[in-house]
Parts: sequence; structure tokens; C-alpha cells
Amino acid sequence: MLNSYKQKFAKLLANLDINLPEQDIVDAIEIVPDNIEGDLWFPCFKLSKELKKSPNQIAQDFVSQIDDSQVIVVWPYVNYLLSSQDLSQDLIKQINIDKDNFGKLEKKKQEIILEWRQPNTHKAFHIWHLRNALVSNWVASCLERAGYDVHRVAYPWDIWAHVAKRIWYYINFYQGETPENNFGERAGTLYSDATKKVEEDKDTYKIQIEELQKSLEDGDEKLNEIRKDTRQKCLVDMENIFEELWCDIQKRYYESQVEKPGIEKVKEMKQNWIAIDGERWSLIIDLEEYKLWIFLLLKSTWASLYSTKDIGLAYLKKQDFPKYNQSLYVVWSEQIHHFNQLFKTLELIWFPHDALHHIAYGLVDLKDAKMSSRDGNVILYTQLRDQLLEEAHKMIQDRNILQEQKDIVARQVAFAAMKFDMLLPDASKKILFDPNEALSFEGETWPYIQYTHARCCSLLKKSEFNLESEISNLDYSKLSENYEKNLLMHLAQFGDHISKAAEEYRPNYVTRYLLELAKLFNSYYNNTDKKIVENKSSLALVACVKQVISNGLLILGIESPEEM
Repeated sequence: MLNSYKQKFAKLLANLDINLPEQDIVDAIEIVPDNIEGDLWFPCFKLSKELKKSPNQIAQDFVSQIDDSQVIVVWPYVNYLLSSQDLSQDLIKQINIDKDNFGKLEKKKQEIILEWRQPNTHKAFHIWHLRNALVSNWVASCLERAGYDVHRVAYPWDIWAHVAKRIWYYINFYQGETPENNFGERAGTLYSDATKKVEEDKDTYKIQIEELQKSLEDGDEKLNEIRKDTRQKCLVDMENIFEELWCDIQKRYYESQVEKPGIEKVKEMKQNWIAIDGERWSLIIDLEEYKLWIFLLLKSTWASLYSTKDIGLAYLKKQDFPKYNQSLYVVWSEQIHHFNQLFKTLELIWFPHDALHHIAYGLVDLKDAKMSSRDGNVILYTQLRDQLLEEAHKMIQDRNILQEQKDIVARQVAFAAMKFDMLLPDASKKILFDPNEALSFEGETWPYIQYTHARCCSLLKKSEFNLESEISNLDYSKLSENYEKNLLMHLAQFGDHISKAAEEYRPNYVTRYLLELAKLFNSYYNNTDKKIVENKSSLALVACVKQVISNGLLILGIESPEEM
């Protein structure tokens, strides 16, 4: 939205003694920080060497040549003052036209594959999986909003050691009934039970599990029938969870699907002397000269590894989406070294590696609780969800709304708290999730933003104001106060924040933008002595805030309550 003003400002500067293309000038223009006069500014530091003047002198000379009251000098910057009336008129009209599409950028005609490491089948969906799903879904939504064509794919492991261990225990020791629902959670229990069982006779049981895994990989019909049947039960559970979270997966690549292509590709690498023999007849690629050490490609039995399958997966994705511009991997940060090795290996076998990027995210623990799926000490998604729902119901039980609406609002608040606190910090950082803090109305919490949206809805409903029908009756000169202009400027930057967040894969840019928008609006609400309903122009601004909050929530996969 601000780009048109940047272009107007750039045209004024381009007419001066400045040896820069107009688009470079536009790219250099920035938003002026708070408490400094002006709205946009152009820094003159880079011109000092060429023009043989100090940046302050260059700025003063430029301003004297432009001779426009909207252009002023502030130290080594040329600052541009926007007209509040022009800004409010342009912005409000644009939001009224775009509505749900406000902040959506032009199509870029670029394809991106976004792969998230979907939870292993035969495993309960816990809060580590939850953060992966939320970060993956957010990155995909933001990239789509930024104009990219995104292919959402997942890579669930369905034949790795964890599956063999569960099937081994299921066949030999499990005596309970097979549940029709929540099979994934039962599978998680089987894994921890199997781990404890192995401890009773490690030498015997480990060999049995390895033999069973090899039989699975070699295509044993009976074992694979059990694997496929239990896998499908787990996938049904996952689909129900993804539907609750508003997460959309368009295509899955199973571990069992990519294993053989990966092994064949590694064998080709040996034939071409890229892969070499390692210890005990294993197969490796030596990446020492790149300071990436040894990358193990096949075990001594020539059984596959993570590396083998990731190589096969890269080629399958390229086959299915041959024109992609980027292939993104959303995987926890402890796998950074693995992906550095993988990408270098793909480069050495002439795979188009420049388009590959690992988006690392940190794991999550609950406050005063540590995770270990091997020991059975996991915080399940369903446990966290139910706890948040219970607390959200308590929080709103005294609100003066119908019980049916309370149930809806409680669900909206609970899921928003879950998602917001997972996405507010830098995705690469490990976080401690505190359900009580997440549901608080104080500080950087999601209920504060949802409450702001509900407040906007209440003001518009109370005044029976509809922006579309009133757009031609507004007096934009009434939006001239500094706190109104601050709010307008922030609304105008929505698309810029989406663009930056998509470019850097940083969901917290959007969450923090919405927090700041809520703070600015509530300051505006308080500064007007709550007389907004008496001014149609102010109500138009309220409608714009409501729309942008709703649009921002949608990117994060969060609902916008109309009352709380």
C-alpha cells in the first residue's frame, strides 16, 4: 500500500543529481521511526563518496532543490511527509475494495515446494509435531499470500526402526484390543512399552527387531499388510488433527515410497566414484574438504538411512514438480548439519541444489515438563488442546453471552492461544509453552488481539455502520490526529510485513505486526474518549482495523471472534 507513496517520493529524488535508478531509490526508502518528523525517509550515506559531501550536506542540498513542503531534512535523511487526508482516503478505499484480499501481493509466477516432516506413522501426535505443523502451515499460507504458488507436501516415515519396534511388540507381546479411534496414541504407548521390553533382553530383542525391519524393507507380505493397516489407522487420526488445526496437505511422500529410489541413486554414486566404501562395508561420501565430515549413505548391510531416503525424495519431488523455484524443508533445528550434508551431496551429483532451503524450528516443552517419546514421557496434542479448552471455558464463563456462543468463543480462544504462542517467538528458537500465560489478556497474548477484533465488531454493530455503503459519505479530513495517522501508517504496512515474513520465513513478523496493531487501536480507542461511534470517518477506520486483523489471523490459521 505504501509503495505508491514511495514511488512518488522516488520520482522527486530521481530528478536530482543522484546516480541511482528509480527502483533502487524506492528500495532504499524506509519508514521513519517513531518520534521523528516525517513518514518516509531516504538515507544519504551511500551517496557521500560519489558526491564528495557529507550525508547531512547532501540531504540539505536535495531538500533545497526539491522545494516541496512535504519534503524536509532530518540529519542525513531526506524525509517525506504524507498527507493524513490523502493517506486515509487511499487506504480506506483500498481496504474496502480488497476486503479479505487486502495485503495479498501480486502473483509472482514462481512455484515453491514446502515439505513438512509429518509425524511418523505409528506414533502419537505430540507438541513437537504440533509446532512443525503450525510453522509449516504458516509459512505456506504466508508464501501464498505473498503471491507464490505453493505445493504443500509431507514426508511421513512409515518403515523406519520405530515402526519395526512397534510391530514386533504388537505381534509378540500385545494382548489388548485394537482401538478404532485414537490409534496413533495407542501406537505411541506401544513404542514406549516396546522400549521397556527390549531392556529385559537387549541382545535377543534388538536382533529380532532388526530382522523384522529388514523383512519389512524386503517386502514381506504379511508384515507389510500389518504395517499398511496400522498406518492407515494412524493417518485417519492425523487427518482429524490437521482438520482441527486448519492444516492442508496436498501430497504425501511415504518413507516406503522413497527408499528404493534412494538406494538406486546411492548405488549410481558408487559407480561414479562419488560414494566410496566406509567402515565395515558401509557406503559413505567424504565431505571433509567442505568441513561437513563423513555422510553415511548406506549401512554395512546396505540398508537405507535418512540420507538415502532424502536423496530419493529430492528426485521424486523434482520429477513431480519439475518447474519449482524453491524446495523448502521445515525440520527441527537439530537437523541443520544433516541438511548441510544433504544439500552438498546433491550438489556433487549435479542436482539443482541452489533452490533447496532448510527452515529450522526449535522444539517446544511445556513449563515444568520435559519431553521424551522413547521413555513415553510426551505431552500429547490432545492433552494440550483439552487443557486449553477447559481453561478457556473458565475464562469466559461469566461473560454475558449465550452458552452456545460461549462454546464457540472458548474454542476460538483456545486454538488461537495454542497457535499464537507457537508462532510468536523466532521459529528457530526452542520455547517453553505456558498455557496460563497463553490465555492471559495481559501482555503479548492472543486473547488481547482477539478481544481487539471483538471490540471493533461491537463498535460497528452498535453504530450499525457498514463501510461499503458509507464509503462515499466520509470526511477524511477528520482523521488528522497523530494517533490516527500512526494507526493508518501501520495498516498501510500490512503487505510489507507479509512480504518480509515470506522472504525470510519468519512467522513472528506477522504475529508482532498484529500485536502492535491491537496496541495502536486500543490507544486510539482510549484517546477518542470512546466517542468513535459519533464519527463515520472514525468508524471507517475501525472497520479497516477489523478487516486487517481478520486477514492477519487467517494467515496464521486463527479464527476471528465477533464477541468475547
